[in-house]
Amino acid sequence: MPATRLDEIDRKILSELQADGRMTNVELARRVGISAPPCLRRVRTLEEQGYIRGYHADVDPRELGFEVQVFAMVGLQSQAEADLSAFETRCRNWPLVRECHMLNGEVDFILKCVAPDLSTFQRFLTEELTAADNVASVKTSLVIRGAKDEPGVPFDILEARLNQSA
Repeated sequence: MPATRLDEIDRKILSELQADGRMTNVELARRVGISAPPCLRRVRTLEEQGYIRGYHADVDPRELGFEVQVFAMVGLQSQAEADLSAFETRCRNWPLVRECHMLNGEVDFILKCVAPDLSTFQRFLTEELTAADNVASVKTSLVIRGAKDEPGVPFDILEARLNQSA
């Protein structure tokens, strides 16, 4: 269901939960301007419809000893659907790969990887990633520092677009 089919209350619920998924239903209801029982029903419906995929803690990798973050640009030999799906499955099974996105253009996939140290990542790169079936090339970029890491979507832009079309 497109976001345009959500009403303003649903979008407010999603925006608030995106910013703080730990708040109580009572606090969420207060913030969006409805009572707690219908707020809880709406949240459950948003979960069932797939708008809310889950809840998680935003942990700091460096504080946990994962000092290395790398983006790996992967080119495959074959882009047949079976080969693309096989690579995606492989990525889901590699713990160091935290994100995997298929792209158009010169690169087939970009992977966001974390590792406790450079030697651990290097071992993964040589023994797993570049050695994987159908991998033709891998280019890596080590993250020096992050300037922004925002989860979710910018609800203020969505609201502005919906208000323009109304």
